[in-house]
Amino acid sequence: MEKGWRSWLPLIAMVMMFLHVNFIHGEDPYRFYTWNVTYGDIYPLGVKQQGILINGQFPGPPIQCVTNDNLIINVFNNLDDSFLISWNGVEQRRNSWQDGVYGTNCPIPPGKNFTYVLQVKDQIGSFYYFPSLAFHKAAGGFGSINIASRSVIPVPFPPPAGEFSILTGDWFKQNHSDLKAILDGGHDLPFPDGLLINGRGSNGYTFTVDQGKTYRFRISNVGLTTSVNFRIQGHKMMVVEVEGTHTVQNTYDSLDIHLGQSYSVLLTADQPAQDYYIAVSTRFTSQVLTATSTLRYSNSAGSVTGPPPGGPTIEIDWSFNQARSLRRNLSASGPRPNPQGSYHYGLINTTRTIRLANSAPIINGKQRYAINSVSFVPADTPLKLADHFNIPGVFTLGSIPDSPTGSGAYLQTSVMAADFRAYTEVIFENLEDGVQSYHIDGHHFFVVGMGQGEWTPASRLTYNLRDTISRSTVQVYPKSWTALYMPLDNVGMWNIRSQNWARQYLGQQFYLRVYSPVNSWRDENPIPSNALLCGRASS
Repeated sequence: MEKGWRSWLPLIAMVMMFLHVNFIHGEDPYRFYTWNVTYGDIYPLGVKQQGILINGQFPGPPIQCVTNDNLIINVFNNLDDSFLISWNGVEQRRNSWQDGVYGTNCPIPPGKNFTYVLQVKDQIGSFYYFPSLAFHKAAGGFGSINIASRSVIPVPFPPPAGEFSILTGDWFKQNHSDLKAILDGGHDLPFPDGLLINGRGSNGYTFTVDQGKTYRFRISNVGLTTSVNFRIQGHKMMVVEVEGTHTVQNTYDSLDIHLGQSYSVLLTADQPAQDYYIAVSTRFTSQVLTATSTLRYSNSAGSVTGPPPGGPTIEIDWSFNQARSLRRNLSASGPRPNPQGSYHYGLINTTRTIRLANSAPIINGKQRYAINSVSFVPADTPLKLADHFNIPGVFTLGSIPDSPTGSGAYLQTSVMAADFRAYTEVIFENLEDGVQSYHIDGHHFFVVGMGQGEWTPASRLTYNLRDTISRSTVQVYPKSWTALYMPLDNVGMWNIRSQNWARQYLGQQFYLRVYSPVNSWRDENPIPSNALLCGRASS
C-alpha cells in the first residue's frame, strides 16, 4: 500500500511545480466586454441620422487595457444587416482569425452574436476599432483602444495627470446607406459636410484640465476621406507615441494626422487660466472644414476669445518635413523588457521588394480604385476560411503582381503570396494628385523613406536605416512614394488597404497570405471553436 502511494510522488511533484509556477507568474489578465450593436438617432452635425451605437453610445465605449491582456468581446448584432468589427493597429499575433474583416471572418448575421477572443500581445499605444463591412463606418460604431505598458516596463515620460481620447475625422450628413448607394452606382462621394470631435460638431465637447499639470491626448483620425490637422490654441504639443512606438519627444504647434493614423501627445496646462480652442481642420482640400472643442482650465476665468487658431491647408512640403521629423526613441523600452531600439532594422537584408501603385480607373462604366491595376472584389467565402478548408476557386495566389504593370485595370479577388519570416521592402507609389493613406493588418512596419517624384533604386540612398518609427498606417503624398521595411513575422491572411473608405470599398485593397509550411500551432492559432461559417465554407 505504501509502495503504491509512493509511486505517485513524481507525478504529484510535477503537478505541484506546475501550480507553483502558474501561481507566481499567473496567466495574462482577461477583460470581458458585452457589446450590443444597434441603430439609433444621432445628430452630429445638427441633422438627424441613423447611427450605429454600441451599448447606446456614439462613439462606442473605449477599451482600456494593458500589454498582453486577453480581450473577450461578445458582440450582439441587433442591426438589420450583417456586421463585423475590426481592430485598427492591433496585430492579432498568430491570430488573423480575429481580425474582423471579410477576408478573414464571416459576418455576424442580424440577431446573432460572435465573441472575439484576442490578445494585445507585446503591444502598447493608441489605436481604435471600427465596423469594417459595407459602409457602416460612415454611421459610427468606432471607439478608442488604449494599451498601457505593464508596470515593470518604464515609460519614457512621467505619468500624466490624466488622459483623453480624441476620435476625429470628416463626416457626411447623408446616412451610410445613401453613401453606399452612391458608390454602388459607380460614383465618388461628394465633399464631406463637416468634421467631428468625439462624435460632435463644433463646440460640442469640453476637456477640463488643472492648471500646471500635464495630460496625455490620444488622437485618431477615424474619418472616411480626408487628412486633418490638429492643434490646441496657445499650447505646444509634445509627441511621445505613434501607433505603439515611443518617439523622440519633439514639440509641435500643430500635427497632421492622416486617415487611420493615431498619435499620443503631452500637453502641459501652463497658460493663463481660461478656455482655449481645440481645433481640427481638413488638409489638402480646396474648401477647408474646421471643427472646434474647448480646453477648459478647472479654474478658468474666461471663455474662448477670438477665432480658432489657424493651421496649414494645402502645403505639402510642410507636412513632408513634419513626417520626417518623427523619430524612434532609441533609449525607451518597448512592451517587452528588451530595449525597443535593440532591433537593428536597417542592418537586415531585405529578401523581396514589392511596389504598389494606386489608380482610379473606370471599369464597366463605373468608378473603381485599384492597386497595380487590380481592383479588389470580395469573394463569396472569406479567404481565410477558403484557405483553411482548401476550398478551390475562391482565390488564386499571385492574382496581384509585385510591381505596377501599366496595363488596363480589371476586377479580381487579389491575394499575394508571402513567406513567413521574410523581410520585405514595400514601396507605395502615388501617381495621383491626392494624399493616399494605407494600412497593413497584422504587422507594424518601419517607415524608412518618403520622397517626391518617381521611386528608383537610387532612392534607397535617402532611407533612414537607424531610428525611424514603426507603425501600421502610413501616408503617401501626391506624386510621391513612401518606402517601408516590414518583417513578415505573423502567419495569416492580412488585409492591405486604403484608409480612404470610399477607395477601399471600390477596390483599393488586397490580401497578403503569410504562409508557414510547418502548419504548427506555434506559428498560428487553430481555427476558433466558435468560428462562423458562411459561403462555401458552410458546407
